Amino acid sequence: MDWRDQIQEGAEGSPHSNLLGSRFVGFDEATQTATMTFTIRQEVTTWRGGVQGGLVAGYLDDVMGYAYVAATGGEMAPLNLDLSMSLIRLIPEGATILAKGRVVKAGRKVVFLEGELYTEDGEKLYARATSTAIPTKRPSPTETGMGE
Repeated sequence: MDWRDQIQEGAEGSPHSNLLGSRFVGFDEATQTATMTFTIRQEVTTWRGGVQGGLVAGYLDDVMGYAYVAATGGEMAPLNLDLSMSLIRLIPEGATILAKGRVVKAGRKVVFLEGELYTEDGEKLYARATSTAIPTKRPSPTETGMGE
């Protein structure tokens, strides 16, 4: 299975991709930027009607991480050391969000990433984050016991 298939929501996708409603749109090699979309489900919202803050970090982590996976052709994955996030506005239930994640710098021992979540039209910013990570070999579903 290609690494792109593991990002997509559906039977072949990672369990977290199904929860988040992940869709990998593409990767721009020149800017090291991944684009994804996510569909906001009721299960990730609070009584306020928006995504719970810790789960917002999950969306940002996903798009930043897959930027690095894409940049390495699916060979590597980041293991977070830290993630700093700013919540700009509530992400409402039912929304489709546009996510951008970038590899700022990738070395042998550390990777710097940043990401943003926008309204579907890209006009309004919901949240942004930066992350510092350790580059690791990307595990396969078989290696983790989650695949056939």
